[in-house]
Amino acid sequence: MKEIEIYTDGACSGNPGIGGYGIVFLYNGHRKEFSKGYKFTTNNRMETMAVIKALKILKEPCNVTLYTDSSYVVNAINKGWLYNWKKSNWINSSKKPTPNVDLWEELLPLLKIHNIKFVWVKGHSDNEENNRCDFLARQAMKNDNLSDDINYKN
Repeated sequence: MKEIEIYTDGACSGNPGIGGYGIVFLYNGHRKEFSKGYKFTTNNRMETMAVIKALKILKEPCNVTLYTDSSYVVNAINKGWLYNWKKSNWINSSKKPTPNVDLWEELLPLLKIHNIKFVWVKGHSDNEENNRCDFLARQAMKNDNLSDDINYKN
């Protein structure tokens, strides 16, 4: 399987507010970047959506090291929260409905396709690729043609 490094980040101006995500792919000396902006969403949705969009771009099963500054995403996967939420019919440990179920349900099948190692990196620090993703996300928020986050429920 191909070895891919992916960096993702989400951003929001206001939470909820205008949002965006940025993605950087690194593979075999090549680099690709993606971003998209949304009219009204949350930071956690953008962080999670960035991961989903990145994995959906891959055309075949890959070994992926995915770097993100989102402890929300990393902990949901690495600490098994996501699987516990699903097993509990999307009720979290606080006995409340799990936020962003639509995104978690979209992510689950992608986790079965690829061999993914989720790595947390400190945001707004010295990680060049994470900083680039943040820049891409913030630039995407400035686009004139922002998309609707149709599944966001305020």
